[in-house]
Amino acid sequence: SGSMDSCLMIWNMKPQMRAYRFLGHEDAVLSVQFSPSGHLVASGSRDKTVRLWIPSIKGESTMFKAHTATVRSVHFSSDGQSLVTASDDKTVKVWAVHRQKFIFSLSQHTNWVRCARFSPDGQLIVSSSDDKTIKLWDKTSRGCIHSFCEHGGSVNHVDFHPSGTCIATAGTDKTVKVWDIRMNRLLQHYQGNAVVNSLSFHPSGKYLVTASNDSTLKILDLLEGRLLYTLHGHQ
Repeated sequence: SGSMDSCLMIWNMKPQMRAYRFLGHEDAVLSVQFSPSGHLVASGSRDKTVRLWIPSIKGESTMFKAHTATVRSVHFSSDGQSLVTASDDKTVKVWAVHRQKFIFSLSQHTNWVRCARFSPDGQLIVSSSDDKTIKLWDKTSRGCIHSFCEHGGSVNHVDFHPSGTCIATAGTDKTVKVWDIRMNRLLQHYQGNAVVNSLSFHPSGKYLVTASNDSTLKILDLLEGRLLYTLHGHQ
C-alpha cells in the first residue's frame, strides 16, 4: 500500500509477521503494484519519481527519474519485463525493469495522464487523461492507434479486459464505458450518479467492479450489460 505519508507498506498476512515500512519517496505515494512474480514492487509518487523495491526486510529500492511531475499510475507488463507509468507531465513512459532504465515516452495527451495499462499480451498500452480522451498505443511502433473521445470529463481509470479485446474506462462524467478495441467502438455505457474513480475486471471477464464518489461499489454484469449489485458499506 502507498500513502500520503510518503511510505510504502508491505503487510504480512501471518499474525506473527510484522508489516514492512519502506522509506525513500519524498512525497505521497499514489500507486503501487507487485510484479507478476512477486519479487519486486513498483511505486509512483508525487515526488515525480518511480521506485522499484525488493520486498524484503532491507527494503532496498532503485529510483527511476524521467517524469517532470507527479506520477499517478504504475503497471507491470504480464511478463514483468516492462513498466508503464502515467504522470501529470502529460506523458506515459515505458521502462525496462531489469536494465532499470527509461526506454521511451508517449506524449500526445494535452493534460494530466491519470492511468496507463499494458494489454495482457504486452503489445498495447492504454492511457486515460484529464483531456477527456483514452489513447491506445502500439508498444512496438510507439504510435497512437486510436483516441476514444466520448467521455464528458476527465477519465480517472482505464483497464484491459482479460481477453485483451476490450477496455473499460471510468470518468468524472459519472459513467463507465466499455469499448471494443478491434472495431474501436463503444460496446456498453453505464450511467452512475457520482464520479467513478476506479474499476477492475473479474478474472473471468464476465464482471466489472467500480468504485465511486457516492461511497458505493458497483458490480456490472458484462454479459447481460446491466448493473448486478450496488455494495454499500463505505462511509
